[in-house]
Amino acid sequence: MRMSDIVAKYILEMLEQQNGSAEIQRNELAGNLGCVPSQINYVITSRFTPEQGYIVESRRGGGGFIRISRVNMDRGTAVMHIINSVGDTLDKKTAEIMINNMLNRNLMEMQIARVIASALSDRTLTHIEQDKRDIIRADLFKNMLLALS
Repeated sequence: MRMSDIVAKYILEMLEQQNGSAEIQRNELAGNLGCVPSQINYVITSRFTPEQGYIVESRRGGGGFIRISRVNMDRGTAVMHIINSVGDTLDKKTAEIMINNMLNRNLMEMQIARVIASALSDRTLTHIEQDKRDIIRADLFKNMLLALS
């Protein structure tokens, strides 16, 4: 398991234990997990974004912390929020993260997630010109999510 996955899993466990909101001291967490503080920053900025249903607040200084809160939304609002966050292009990795986040938040079932992931894969889009794949992937994903909502 990659360090970024370990950090993300640890933060998700903290959020579960603390009812969707956790305060993290970056240096302390990095020391506990055996990584550098910049790894914590990377995970937070890439996996705990507003598009993925999180609010991140930061306080600097000696007693500084990072507070991560899960935004609670009903299913329809959450799906529409995700659709609106996709934009005009969507790379494969971001699509996978969004699908996994939807699974973790019980916004879609595993079977549906597998079908969507398959439809958005590079293998499916292999006959599409490389520079157009992310545009088509974004359109496909948004339309599939609309059909689910």
